[in-house]
Amino acid sequence: MNSKLLLFLIYVATFQISSAQEISISINKSTLDSISVQDVPSNAPGIATAIVYQGKVVYSKYAGFANLSDKTLINQSSLFNIASNGKQFTALAILELIDEKKINLADDIRTWLPKLFPSISEKITIAHLLTHSSGIRDCYDLWSLKGIIWWKNSFDNRDVIRIIEQQNELNFPPGSQYLYSNSNYILLAAIIEKVSGISFVQYTNELFRKLNMKNTFFVDKETKLPKSIAHAYFNFDTWTTFDWKWKVSGDGNLFTTLEDQIQWERLLQGYGESKVKQKLLEESQKLCSESSIKNYGYGLEFGEFISKKCTFHEGATGAWKATTLRFNEMNLAFVTLTNSGKTIPAQQTRQLAAKVLKNENVNSFLTKPTSIGPFISNEAILGTYLTENKFAFSFINKEGKIFLQRSGRNDVELERESDNIFHQKYDPDFKQEFIRLNNGKLIVTAYYTNHAPYSLTKTTPINSNFNPKSWNGSYFNTETKTHIKIKYISDNNFKITFLDNMSTEGKLISEQQILVDNYLLKKSDNGILLDGERIKNVSFNKE
Repeated sequence: MNSKLLLFLIYVATFQISSAQEISISINKSTLDSISVQDVPSNAPGIATAIVYQGKVVYSKYAGFANLSDKTLINQSSLFNIASNGKQFTALAILELIDEKKINLADDIRTWLPKLFPSISEKITIAHLLTHSSGIRDCYDLWSLKGIIWWKNSFDNRDVIRIIEQQNELNFPPGSQYLYSNSNYILLAAIIEKVSGISFVQYTNELFRKLNMKNTFFVDKETKLPKSIAHAYFNFDTWTTFDWKWKVSGDGNLFTTLEDQIQWERLLQGYGESKVKQKLLEESQKLCSESSIKNYGYGLEFGEFISKKCTFHEGATGAWKATTLRFNEMNLAFVTLTNSGKTIPAQQTRQLAAKVLKNENVNSFLTKPTSIGPFISNEAILGTYLTENKFAFSFINKEGKIFLQRSGRNDVELERESDNIFHQKYDPDFKQEFIRLNNGKLIVTAYYTNHAPYSLTKTTPINSNFNPKSWNGSYFNTETKTHIKIKYISDNNFKITFLDNMSTEGKLISEQQILVDNYLLKKSDNGILLDGERIKNVSFNKE
């Protein structure tokens, strides 16, 4: 070989290796093992986890059973459903089609799906779908509103298209904000089919072959699951599994092995063999150039952990859960797959990362207030508080004691620990800090050890002259063909009936808003608007 060429190749190789940040990592196998198996008791389902650094597997662990019936242990060939972590591969398929100049990020999705939203004049682009900024409502939340328990059915992508076609409105104008919606990636799968001329599963099967991920596949109505599945188990006094019959893909429903996920991480770090262009792999790890959204890209979230930039994603469907955490500047990745309803891979994976990066503080967020503020009286804090997403805390007085009410949970007694700080009586790590803003509004910030602090703002007190019976009536939504009936009971409480037979209690939190379970009902000119977690401004007209 020519000596100059040899020197050039040595230089390129050195550059590729040194282009990632040089970091000092700590691999203590026994310590990492104790983290990995902390929620894997004997005779139970378990986990498969690995750490990939500079293209090498520096740690891996398999623990627990793939099948409790025949005592098959989890190993490198066990197949897990990684749910929403599959979105990154749907995005990669889109990048391939863009590279082939068959589609463009700025294309309106109705070029291929013309029946969607005929009354919406704004463009809804492929970039909007990729970054969850389309405003299209989440199909799972729409099914829930209709009283359909999705996992008890065997729906496929055509069923998703049908329910989206029935929608006339969006959550918000396209591109104006971010709101995670699985519908986005299912529609991307439909576009891939239209453009490629073959099914989404066929197209991505070929993609996985090019990536040398031979045991990875999305599931559709034609897919037959092999025997190497790591069966998913919940534990309600005993381990219970269930048959998997869900056929929707694109947003998730991706089965894979830890071995294949290691291959994927190695490719992203510039190692291993693949027939997919390296520039596409690199592009897939960046933010979308046609979007102003800065926290979500090609099937990945962007953020920080222990003050280091990272990309990540969580997946959960049934008892299957998965976590991917990448520090791309370091060429360092963590992957955890589980088939147990008991394990929490998002937490365990970050515990592993903290140990490897020699940071004992897993929490990159405050877990308690930093100082004590001015005194806030018990009487002043009483009332209902809301986050921007309409999650609510209500503070009430019971026989001289302060209790916190939250939807779907038992009331908990609080104790004052300082002038403006309270904590849960039997769990003092759960703290509530009350602060009065310059505009006079009161906010409460909740702290705990396993989540970042979040704040809620106190709602305006209800006028004593307001007549809550003005809410009474029956309301109908033409998009989902569902009814809501509202009947005032007493003390700002309502009986709310969904679907003519599902009754629950609602609470008036302002003259214009009723909070009911996970929904917020808002008065409108023609009736009410309903907000859920991933569906907003669903219009119900008064009958």
